[in-house]
Amino acid sequence: MATSAAELRGSHFRKAATPNTGNLGKQSTSNMQDLLDCPVCFTMMYPPIFQCPNGHTLCSQCRARVKNSCPICRGELGNIRCLALEKIAESIELPCMYQSAGCGDIFPYYSKPKHEENCKYRPYNCPYAGAECSVTGDISLLIKHLKNDHKVDMHDGCTFNHRYVKSDAGEIDNATWMLTVFNCFGRQFCLHFETFFIGMSPVYMAFLRFMGTEDEAREFSYSIEVGGNGRKLTWQGVPRSIRDSHQKVRDSQDGLIIQRNLALFFSGGDRQELKLKVSGRIWKEQ
Repeated sequence: MATSAAELRGSHFRKAATPNTGNLGKQSTSNMQDLLDCPVCFTMMYPPIFQCPNGHTLCSQCRARVKNSCPICRGELGNIRCLALEKIAESIELPCMYQSAGCGDIFPYYSKPKHEENCKYRPYNCPYAGAECSVTGDISLLIKHLKNDHKVDMHDGCTFNHRYVKSDAGEIDNATWMLTVFNCFGRQFCLHFETFFIGMSPVYMAFLRFMGTEDEAREFSYSIEVGGNGRKLTWQGVPRSIRDSHQKVRDSQDGLIIQRNLALFFSGGDRQELKLKVSGRIWKEQ
């Protein structure tokens, strides 16, 4: 059973359904969002939108959770679709939810969620890989968070030269060893160096991530080399955006990978202690 637009003529839906060829005003947009907000989860409803016989609406996800009882009047929900409200949604446009962060675009109601999944103004996830960190925010917030909460080393400059030492080189525990953040060209880059397994083989990997969007990341390149004992391996590439998770970059092997036996050879000595020099530079493409 469904409620049609004709059945709702004269109701509070009628005004909302008036065609609008331009962008909606603030008051109209607010009214539409109030109508389309689910009263249970308070998120915007998308088809199928259901209603009880008394006209109370709710989204399909919440309908499955309330056990066929209207959360407003406690009446039996049944299987009534609110086709009028679904049709109204097709006629309106709304701003991106990240408008306050700088996104000025307006979208048809049904296109809005897809845009917001990839909006360049959406918050970034914390790039720290040593723990499951749930902090999100803009770049300036994440920089403070990395420094104050994760105690990450911060450096200025577009070149780096580090030594990584591990007394028990045989310990491979799929754990990140180090994250260092560099401020270069007024932007921030995360240098990762870690150990994990590829199949049954333990490896070390060094790679760079950019604190910004994918398009911005492509404006830069970097080279990185790992060596010791008179030998070295070199990698050149484009930093990945922190939009790509640490695990996604690592699993794609988009960086300098060193087999453990070779890393121990680089370390020299009795091959029991890992001593590697990791150096490189970042430059901006013209």
